[in-house]
Amino acid sequence: MAYVFLTSVNAVVPVILLILLGYLLRKFGFLNDNFIKIGNKFVFRVCLPCMLFVNIYDKMNSFADIRWDVVLYSTIIILVIFGLGLLTAVLTTKKQNRRGVILQCSFRSNFAIIGLTLVGRLGGDEALGGIISAFSIPVFNILAVIALSIFAEKQPQTSAEVLNENSLNDAMQAGAQPSSAVRAVKGKHSVKNILLNIIKNPLIIGVFAGLVCVGIREIQRVCCGGETPFRLDTQLKFLYTALADLKIIASPLALIILGGQFEFSAVKGMTKEIVVGTVWRIVLAPLIGIGVAVLLSSYTSLLSFGADVYPTLIALFGTPVAVSSAIMAGEMNNDEQLATQLVVWTSIGSVITIFGTVFLLMSFNLLV
Repeated sequence: MAYVFLTSVNAVVPVILLILLGYLLRKFGFLNDNFIKIGNKFVFRVCLPCMLFVNIYDKMNSFADIRWDVVLYSTIIILVIFGLGLLTAVLTTKKQNRRGVILQCSFRSNFAIIGLTLVGRLGGDEALGGIISAFSIPVFNILAVIALSIFAEKQPQTSAEVLNENSLNDAMQAGAQPSSAVRAVKGKHSVKNILLNIIKNPLIIGVFAGLVCVGIREIQRVCCGGETPFRLDTQLKFLYTALADLKIIASPLALIILGGQFEFSAVKGMTKEIVVGTVWRIVLAPLIGIGVAVLLSSYTSLLSFGADVYPTLIALFGTPVAVSSAIMAGEMNNDEQLATQLVVWTSIGSVITIFGTVFLLMSFNLLV
């Protein structure tokens, strides 16, 4: 039991300490608003895409290693949680820019930073963890873009938007029904904007680039009798080393910046949203993601997950909300302070919930 608790502490507490460091650096004047603003952009647009690219390139050795049953199950459960989280977000708050943050928190875990470490420490299949990260992280980011785009806070109108409104008024004066006029002038642009946000998102670009490189490596194996004559980390080692260095600083820099943004005084004004988001991320999501897998594996023939899979499911569904969620929320005009609060409180709470999850699974001999 002590080992399980220490595993939870060792996985999560470093995250909390770096957030605390950022908070103290801000309080003592070492960080200012300008540094945090520029640092957020640097982390979101440079460091985190590099981290995702390197993780996929390193962890995903071959498409032949893919466990499609785990990939399919994980994707379905993430989509189910997204749907339930959407309903919860709408019912929880009337503030538009907080709904997307709560929704994002419900399904998006810290799989890339805490999760992959946790898989190894729990004796899971680290190769499987890498494969699931290659599939789940794109899903997380695409759904996050959708969630944050739908509920983004409206920005001051530009001249183009004023023209759009005039076009809407003209359409209605011409006899069009309000609903059809709105669809004609606005609806199309909303879908277009969401798709553009997905395509242009730096994290999704990083993931896509990683998958492309893995695909090129796979093509080489087919064409060269199993050999890979060209590898990024061999023939272009200088480039790979630079990308790997950016990966190394991504997580600590992001956490320090988050700590600099954290305000205890903000908790009072968003207590309900923090509680709902935290409960979803570290209680309900693992209960659904792991609980359904246990039931289907134990009582049906639909799944046959063993002790090698459950550490990955704990990492995927039971870890705190992703660090990048707060940075992305700010970049996409959602409530960045709420997103920061959720990173902090889900990280603190997950020390207990991860311990509880691991202890329960070990009690039923589902973990070694």
